[in-house]
Amino acid sequence: MKNYQNPSADAQYKQLLENTETFPVFYTYGEVAYHGFTPASLISEQKTQTGARETTVRHYQIDEALIATLTLTHSYDYGVTEWTVYFQNPSSENSKILTDVKTCLRFQGNDPVLKGILGDHVNQYRPYTISLSEMPAHFVSESGRATHINFPYFNLEHGTGGSMLAIGWAGTWTADFRFENGETVYTARSVNNLCTYLKPGEEIRTALFVCADYTVRNEHYATNYWRSWFISENLPKEDASGKPLSPFSTCCLASDTGLPNSDGSISERHTTWRPSLEKMISEDVKVDFRWFDAGWYTDPERKTVESDWWNTIGTWVLDPEKWPGESFRESTDFAREHGMRTLMWFEPERVTNPAALEKNFGYREEWGIRCNAIDRYETINREVVTNNIGDPECFAWTLKQVTNTLRRGKVEMYREDNNSNPGELWRYLDTVEGEGRTGITECRFIDAHYRLWDEIIACTLSYGGCGFVDSCASGGGRNDLESMRRGVPLLRSDSDRTTASLRLSMTTAFNRWIPFCGANTKEKEGEVAPTGRSDVYIWRASYLPSLNVDSQFVQDPDQDFDILRFGLSEWKKLRPYLLKDFYVLTP
Repeated sequence: MKNYQNPSADAQYKQLLENTETFPVFYTYGEVAYHGFTPASLISEQKTQTGARETTVRHYQIDEALIATLTLTHSYDYGVTEWTVYFQNPSSENSKILTDVKTCLRFQGNDPVLKGILGDHVNQYRPYTISLSEMPAHFVSESGRATHINFPYFNLEHGTGGSMLAIGWAGTWTADFRFENGETVYTARSVNNLCTYLKPGEEIRTALFVCADYTVRNEHYATNYWRSWFISENLPKEDASGKPLSPFSTCCLASDTGLPNSDGSISERHTTWRPSLEKMISEDVKVDFRWFDAGWYTDPERKTVESDWWNTIGTWVLDPEKWPGESFRESTDFAREHGMRTLMWFEPERVTNPAALEKNFGYREEWGIRCNAIDRYETINREVVTNNIGDPECFAWTLKQVTNTLRRGKVEMYREDNNSNPGELWRYLDTVEGEGRTGITECRFIDAHYRLWDEIIACTLSYGGCGFVDSCASGGGRNDLESMRRGVPLLRSDSDRTTASLRLSMTTAFNRWIPFCGANTKEKEGEVAPTGRSDVYIWRASYLPSLNVDSQFVQDPDQDFDILRFGLSEWKKLRPYLLKDFYVLTP
């Protein structure tokens, strides 16, 4: 490992510990503006040390109805400081109003330049460079899918070095940069519209905020400093052994069934998987994970899903016509016996037909919240029924449905999709509550979602599965830093399934920030086209830590197994280098 230690950053961290009354957290409580935490309000402290990482947890009594908890961590190997603040009401009365919670940092140094990338979907990770001495910069995410449109990771060059900054929050967020009086001011917040009191026993939290100062004003240096820290101290572990996550390959079999397909899904049956897997074995083109995508479940009325996977979700119970008895477990057992594992698609934040779910699956209809929202392609309005996982009973029901199916099939990896924007739903539910509180629904949802992933990972680990999930949210919608401590994006974007040129462009942008990610191995006219073109160049443009093989093993009479063997073999030789230092060699 390169020496990225930064004594100056270590000293700044110690100053934060010693002078928490100037800690860069601001909030208004009961119409009084607060900056940091006064020593007089400190009621308890705990410190832990794990290797070169030191964590301090301090509890501050603001008044009888509000305790603020600061969790502050510093890495001495990298000079990276991170923090999260929790607010809890321990009393029997409502707290005062809490609002305008934000982080504000100031950076010295001339010629400040902000570099980064925009989000998925509309912007497809387009890079930007902004001279802050010429103009300020403003970024906001309101949709509830935190890394669509904008991207909460920033490289702020200033003086002779710079700072890498990140907001770890899977909901709404805002970041502003301005240069004034010789210093750059960075203001960031999560839960954009937070203005709420806390009821007795309630607790909410801010985002995970990260500041990583680097010492050499060079973009390659900054990129590899960040990637090294990310891989060492942020990337989830591979399995229960705690070993580092290593590159792997996947392949979806839905296009290799000979049956009608819908968006790369729907067509798999208990009769279709064996010919594909056996052909992969006989041709020596096995992958590490068999990818089991949407359409495997019964609909809320217990009917088989023939074509419309989007409008039939919510049960998370295997369709007994497509998968009678233990036939699905038979398929995962067969894969394991031949050195392959299984990943399985879910979408727990959306439901369909809540009345039928209540009648047939023990759901409660009021958990399904109806609200018009932009659909996954962000082109039309249509009604979306959001599953209210912020409700503890709904959370428990959803977790049970998902983990029962994972455990029954001994599925090693959980893949999560999210094909609607929950931001509108959160704001709608705030008004339905009718108590003048805004942002409280989002706080509940995001906290519940992180806990959902934690519980699902505990489930898969319990029988030898993965210590991480696939973070898909209609492409690259949920790649915030806090989520990346639990998940990896197997596909950076749905559009990564099209041209090799776009794929390479995304690699030059996205891989600077999130080293473990993947793309498709074919060039296709459309994202869901069943076939496409594959040659040596396209394969090499697709070599990433997650290699998502796109092939028809038995249904395509023209399948070129030589190119498949070549691509898989060469990628395996390159695997040891895919998480090393990263350089963009040409513009």
